[in-house]
Amino acid sequence: MAARNPGVEFDESWFQNVNINLAAVKRRADTLGTRRTVKKQWQAAWLLRAVTCIDLTTLSGDDTAANVSRLCFKARQPIREDLLKAMDMQDKGITVGAVCVYPNRVADCASVLKKSNAKQIPIASVATGFPTGQVPLKTRLEEIRVAVADGASEIDIVINRQYALTGNWKGLYEEVKLMREACGEAHMKTILATGELGSMVNVYKASMVCMMAGADFIKTSTGKEGVNATFPVALVMVRAIREYHQRTSFKVGFKPAGGIRTAKDSCTWLSMMKEELGDDWTKPNLFRIGASSLLGDIERQIFHYVTGHYAAAHELPMA
Repeated sequence: MAARNPGVEFDESWFQNVNINLAAVKRRADTLGTRRTVKKQWQAAWLLRAVTCIDLTTLSGDDTAANVSRLCFKARQPIREDLLKAMDMQDKGITVGAVCVYPNRVADCASVLKKSNAKQIPIASVATGFPTGQVPLKTRLEEIRVAVADGASEIDIVINRQYALTGNWKGLYEEVKLMREACGEAHMKTILATGELGSMVNVYKASMVCMMAGADFIKTSTGKEGVNATFPVALVMVRAIREYHQRTSFKVGFKPAGGIRTAKDSCTWLSMMKEELGDDWTKPNLFRIGASSLLGDIERQIFHYVTGHYAAAHELPMA
């Protein structure tokens, strides 16, 4: 596995004079998902790859140990075993990329995954006052430490949007750097909440600042904003990743989240990553999809590929 991004010293010259050609970004975004898609066994292979990149998520106020346990069992066996056998994929160790929960539910996940011999599945936890980040910094840092102590190996932090909206990029850098330190060995995904940043220029700058501060991933959204993962925003972010890689040689991952629900969507996101950044960014160490309902549609499409017909509601366990 490639070395983690250690971050670099803050240098505003990297993004100070950046301009975004919005019309060109939209034209490129409009080409995504409009070409002929892969079919048959090639489509099935892409869908299985998408499964391995899903952060299977539950972030509800009524989460309990019971529904988190159910989520973990689905993460361990995301596709029905008979379907995998029909594709000769039953021994490939296909699981989702991670389970993603609130900090209070991390210990539940760790217990269930250990009991089911699935400790290799990462536990991701949102932290730092998710989804708004409107709590004191001391509290946000402690929330990270508690989640890590309980077993989280990935932390999805939210940035302080106030810093981005007022142009205090050094302030944002310092906060994210402290959060990276609090994460320790846990990988850090920084949620930009792009629907609340005001402009594409701010999206690019926030992406670059978070990578400078040591982010392992940059993530579009909390899933709670009015606007979540969109292709124009994603293109700005992945091109910031490309620029950072060219400057530092460190690879930073990308995670779209919010509103990604269909198997076709997942293939489109994967194809964008392949075209923009290359094959390395179509694998779970550098690409994740934050989703709660996506897996159900992917399994439905795989069922159709194997059997030739779509599953009835009772034939597939709910994701």
